[in-house]
Amino acid sequence: MSTPAVVLASGELEAPDLESTGWRHALTQPSLPEVHRTIPVDHSGRFWRRLLAFAGPGYLVAVGYMDPGNWATDISGGAVYGYALLSVVLISNFVAIYLQALAAKLGLVTGRDLAQACRDAYPRPVVIGLWLSAEIAIVACDIAEVLGAAIALNLLFRVPLVWGVALTAFDVLLVLALQHRGFRFIEALVIALIVTITVIFGIEIAFSRPDWAGVLTGFIPTPRIVRDPKELYLALGILGATVMPHNLYLHSSIIQTRRHGRTVAQLADSIRHAYTDSTIALMLALLVNASILIVAAATFYRSGHHEVGAIQDAYKLMSPLLGVAVATPLFAIALLASGQNSTLTGTLAGQIVLEGFTRFKLPPWARRLVSRSLAIVPSIFAVGWYGEKGMAGLIIFSQVVLSAQLSFAIVPLIQFTNDTAKMGPFANGPLTRWTGWTLAAIIAGLNCYLIATSFA
Repeated sequence: MSTPAVVLASGELEAPDLESTGWRHALTQPSLPEVHRTIPVDHSGRFWRRLLAFAGPGYLVAVGYMDPGNWATDISGGAVYGYALLSVVLISNFVAIYLQALAAKLGLVTGRDLAQACRDAYPRPVVIGLWLSAEIAIVACDIAEVLGAAIALNLLFRVPLVWGVALTAFDVLLVLALQHRGFRFIEALVIALIVTITVIFGIEIAFSRPDWAGVLTGFIPTPRIVRDPKELYLALGILGATVMPHNLYLHSSIIQTRRHGRTVAQLADSIRHAYTDSTIALMLALLVNASILIVAAATFYRSGHHEVGAIQDAYKLMSPLLGVAVATPLFAIALLASGQNSTLTGTLAGQIVLEGFTRFKLPPWARRLVSRSLAIVPSIFAVGWYGEKGMAGLIIFSQVVLSAQLSFAIVPLIQFTNDTAKMGPFANGPLTRWTGWTLAAIIAGLNCYLIATSFA
């Protein structure tokens, strides 16, 4: 039986030996070694200085909650069901806050990202299965990014969709250039793009003049969402677009860019500030996601355009329905900002998953090109064979695939953070454990129900 991690006389948290922790392998290399512990944290400084030192990772995580996949599911949900699926956006966001907090805690306390933890804890066949699941999730996310960027280039610059899809392979050059400038620069750029998206959708809401009573009612869940297979399909798409598996791997790694202390008091301080950072960032993501759905409901559902399911359709109808010429270019600019933001975090997540599960290192540009190639092939097929409507369906399907992969990341995360041997005094308490396993069971159950009803 594993022995709980102990607190040494110095106040540091340390396990006496490898066997007592329950890890099968020792940690041989830190996560993202090129930026590991590069940002100092002064635990003796003022509260705001410590909070500022931890500000950043939460916003990189929040990017995944407002990517083109979210746009597709939110636009379709708002156009078809009005404000009804706002409750799914709200619930998904609270689930995300809970899970990202656990991911940050895992990285801070154990020094392992989620991929490394899986590799060091499970037998090889299980590790291979979890690795493949994580790679599927990253490819599914990449498909939404590829198609979203291609649509934005087409809308703004009239670049043909097929060429737009192909051009997304070269965004790896942007990522490489930014990585050489330091991790703080990447965080600052991501925050600037998030602010741009938020401001634009604040303007779009003002243009669309939604029914605020309907908006408030939409945040209340109804049984119809589960009873209607089509609505459930969209709801799970929203869940998959909001609570992304690769974000759990990402957060557990990038939180380790902070050079924090290892005493119990310092770790508690670090965890508290990491929670604050991710919660604020994800509430901002909730604002953006809800805004997209509200604009779609107020613009398309209210006018009877329930068939709007593609981002391009939304773009074409936005200005005519709202009577504001600037509405469509603002929409496209926000979409482009969303796609570029997702590219930055997708690259990091791919590197974390590959190196964490396999200890196999590839240059970042090579890893990104492999991942992008797996996304570009089905995207080009969808554009060439089905046209714009095929793109819309593929984006939503990719988000449902993400939802289906979610359980394979949630279960290990909850198991590790429940383990006193690995987490010491920072192991989850009874309420957190109960909440985690309940969420995991509900998400797995809904996905099984969706599969069953789809075949039926």
